[in-house]
Amino acid sequence: MRTNRHLVALDLDGTLLTDRKEISPYTKSVVQQIIQEGHIVVIATGRPHRASIAYYQELGLQTPMVNFNGALIHHPTDQKWDVLHTPLPNRTAKKIIQTCYDFEVHNIFAEIRDNMYLDQFDQQIIDVFSEPNQQDLITIGSLKNHLQEDPTSLLIHPKDDHIEELRQYLDDKHASIIEHRKWGVPWNVIEVVRKGINKAVGLKKIAHYFHIPVDNIIAFGDEDNDLEMIEFAGVGVAMGNAIDELKQIANYQTKTNEEDGIGNFLVDYLKLEANVKVGKDLSE
Repeated sequence: MRTNRHLVALDLDGTLLTDRKEISPYTKSVVQQIIQEGHIVVIATGRPHRASIAYYQELGLQTPMVNFNGALIHHPTDQKWDVLHTPLPNRTAKKIIQTCYDFEVHNIFAEIRDNMYLDQFDQQIIDVFSEPNQQDLITIGSLKNHLQEDPTSLLIHPKDDHIEELRQYLDDKHASIIEHRKWGVPWNVIEVVRKGINKAVGLKKIAHYFHIPVDNIIAFGDEDNDLEMIEFAGVGVAMGNAIDELKQIANYQTKTNEEDGIGNFLVDYLKLEANVKVGKDLSE
């Protein structure tokens, strides 16, 4: 077994993906080269499996994947791999849903792995969170009636003037059971998952499986859902477009997602041979 083998964890949006939601040819060629050299590459994303598997396949990965910010850790190509699914207790989810009704939020969206539950019909939400061929995975109607299993996550679309009040209420009533984060794109969304769930949980499990020491874990990220992962990794790398809080705790900072930040860092840090320049020419 190689003693200098690294585990490389890639966030998707704002990190591996360009602003057009694509993997640049240069970064793709670098990632595929390090795989050929024996390094382990994994995707660690807040996205569900259904919204990340295409990138997994594009890179030719055959490794576990971290979805829902660590609430689902699984192996897309090995059904025997020990899946770790850590959903919210349904009882807690129903209490939060009732709170959302009391606050008269715009909408609530629940996910159980790849199945989606939307409280009120909203074509924009459907378009953002699913592909045309995935619409049969969506159940539309009151979540208090339709949500029967423990959800992997809850996504709340609040009214702008209630965001902080709602988040404070979640802290006051459910802090021992849940974690919540706020997204700002394409609109304000509060994501709720089970307490203690983050991407670092997934990295620990995968690193243990492959016998990779913490010092040999390289993690790339750009947002607050990457904080624990970047802090845990021996080599935490903030993208040039990352939030300031992430840059402050990262070991390194690289270029932006639009400037092949991942590819450039890996070439320098792992001292790769010059044959990846073929891919770089394609992206210039």
